[in-house]
Amino acid sequence: MSIQIDFGRDTEFSFERRLRGYLGAVARAVGVGPESCTIDLDTPVSAYVALDWRLGRFPGHDLALVWDEAHGWAAALEDTGREAVVLAYLGGEVLPEPRAVVRFLAAVRAGDPEAGTLEAPVLREAGRHEELLGALSAG
Repeated sequence: MSIQIDFGRDTEFSFERRLRGYLGAVARAVGVGPESCTIDLDTPVSAYVALDWRLGRFPGHDLALVWDEAHGWAAALEDTGREAVVLAYLGGEVLPEPRAVVRFLAAVRAGDPEAGTLEAPVLREAGRHEELLGALSAG
């Protein structure tokens, strides 16, 4: 009898499960439910959190949070027919505490010119999800 274990599959399963938990924590922190969230498991892995807010300076567009495993969190405008248009990147860590995302979002909503950065920070290379498991389990 032989048992074959696919450690890569186990890592990806754990990564996806923990990422969903982290995304849920961020969503709750910004005041939305899981129905407002999506995850795309292609490389780079990314997530989207639809928000129920609009910015006065962009009245025709809903605000959203977007995340990917290379650049971390960003505030973006939803635009029908195209991808979200990024207003600012949080930077710092690829998986910051949900409170840090809330503070970033509050600064963007307040129009703070110091809220994040316009250039996408490269916080890590996409892939190698085992590197993120520790950060995801700490949340």
